[in-house]
Amino acid sequence: MVRKLIFLAFALGLTACSSLSSMMTTRPPAMVSNGVLVGPGGMTLYTFDRDVAGTGKSACLGPCATNWPPLMATPDAKPVGDWTILTRDDSTRQWVFKGQPLYYWSKDAKPGDRTGDGFNNLWKLARP
Repeated sequence: MVRKLIFLAFALGLTACSSLSSMMTTRPPAMVSNGVLVGPGGMTLYTFDRDVAGTGKSACLGPCATNWPPLMATPDAKPVGDWTILTRDDSTRQWVFKGQPLYYWSKDAKPGDRTGDGFNNLWKLARP
């Protein structure tokens, strides 16, 4: 019986630690796939030519952000290397790579889609 209780306490401790670490994101949630940055679900990320690199501001607000959802950063996310975080006008946080805020395209239906590339000559694939 004591052995079972010790095992149960150990298992609960591991679960608590893994939950805590997943809430404390210190790394950006994007990776490279076929030369393009993608978000955690494998969806393609884009940059917007109207964003001025390094200003810490996003020019994609309101309806623009509905069509081009920002790659959001959790409240506990921390900048690392080329990855920084900007605070949007609505106080939410957005990931930035090498000074460029990152976005998804609402019309991309599945991982690997790149239908937003070149849209209105303002949107480009985000590249490392």
